[in-house]
Amino acid sequence: MLRLASASETRAKLLKDAGIGFIQESVDFDEDSIIASSPKNFVYQATHGKYEVNRREFGIEDYPLLVADTVVTSQNQILRKARCEDDARNILMTQSGNITSIITCMIYEDVGKKIIDISSTDYIFYEFNLEDLDRYMASGDWRGKAGACMVEGFCKKYIKEVRGYESTAMGLNTDLLKVFI
Repeated sequence: MLRLASASETRAKLLKDAGIGFIQESVDFDEDSIIASSPKNFVYQATHGKYEVNRREFGIEDYPLLVADTVVTSQNQILRKARCEDDARNILMTQSGNITSIITCMIYEDVGKKIIDISSTDYIFYEFNLEDLDRYMASGDWRGKAGACMVEGFCKKYIKEVRGYESTAMGLNTDLLKVFI
């Protein structure tokens, strides 16, 4: 049993699907103050910030602590969570027909060990159909998603090639985590 310090429903589902017991509660961390030199540096800083505030709040004595963050990057741009529909459309068009890297950092700590991992999964996308994109925009499913991207949803049928673990792209490298817990 561990403490998932994330409000992400997708991360919770990944843990359930991997057969890892958990409770889910977290303290928020403001990512807007991060200044980073690269996508990997950004995702590490965001994860470490979340780790620090949740470690102070909960400790690791009752349950091991797991925190994670994900960043999406394409065409040398960090694609954050869209703030509005126009922003989401622009973010998705950056990925259309291009390589998109989804980078997830996780920190796991229990009384005996601390693991820090940064994993990346690359997706090569076909160009998105604009009518499909309009339907996705109208659905609102892009809200709260890094890069407005749902590789398990809208983007799935546009995947030409995948390099890496799907769980990493969905927000948590459960294959690696299972080795250590």
